[in-house]
Amino acid sequence: MPATSSALAMSLAVLLDAWLGEPRRAHPLVAFGRMAQWIEAKVFRDNRSAGLLAWGLAVLPLVCVAWVFVDRLGEPLRWLSILVGAAVLYLAIGHRSLADHALPVADALRRGDLSAARAAVGRMVSRDTAVLDETQVAAAATESVLENGSDAVFGALFWFAVLGAPGAVLYRFANTLDAMWGYRNARYERFGWAAARIDDVLNFVPARLTALTYALLGDRARAWRCWQRQAPLWDSPNAGPVMAAGAGALGVRLGGAAPYDGVWEARPDLGEGDPPNAESIRRALRLVRHGVVLWLLVAWLAAWIAHGGWHA
Repeated sequence: MPATSSALAMSLAVLLDAWLGEPRRAHPLVAFGRMAQWIEAKVFRDNRSAGLLAWGLAVLPLVCVAWVFVDRLGEPLRWLSILVGAAVLYLAIGHRSLADHALPVADALRRGDLSAARAAVGRMVSRDTAVLDETQVAAAATESVLENGSDAVFGALFWFAVLGAPGAVLYRFANTLDAMWGYRNARYERFGWAAARIDDVLNFVPARLTALTYALLGDRARAWRCWQRQAPLWDSPNAGPVMAAGAGALGVRLGGAAPYDGVWEARPDLGEGDPPNAESIRRALRLVRHGVVLWLLVAWLAAWIAHGGWHA
């Protein structure tokens, strides 16, 4: 897709997401998840080859469909291609969803309603929220906003900019399969290996661009210092840079021990400065929102340059 068409489709997708939010009914990702479960039931074997086969059967046909119907057939009808591409990207991003999930946590904390805050953050994270105090609830929500800013927003924008609608489809479905199969447990240790590794590869560049975005829009020196010192200590090669840089940019302390399945698991510290609170959640949302604006401006600048803007 040409640079101008790509920038326009990205802008339309972001506007659609801000206006409509995630589809309440018949979300394509729900249908994809059911199809992936069916494929898993048919081909599951406790080995990496079966997991790779399942991943390919789930994702590659849909990427080909997006390539044919959006990029190829849309070439003679440029505006149709832009509109369909924008619709595909809209379904792949979840920018408004971050606020829809995180603001109830912040509002409950501001009211002093810890029970409501725990319930709300429980819809964002997998840790045991019933035992979290106010600071830990705020930390969980802030971490989720920062990490999902990369996974649910910037990653999809990046792959759409690089490969168009097929890139957004590839990224979002790969990310979904990682959430379904990318666990280190008895069932998925080997079968889910491919899903986890492919997601790591697809997120490698977007995660670091997200970390850079957070750093540029926040406390740059602190974000860079936290990124360099703390990210290598994190288990995830991509979540580490994103959350360390984001926490540093916001000037809050995140990370640390968190409860999962009744056990408090040790995690490295992230960021520097004050403990998180309700305002930290809102600031994290603003950081992501300003990052989206910055990325759209860069996309339009790239389109202008591609059309000889410097020589106009």
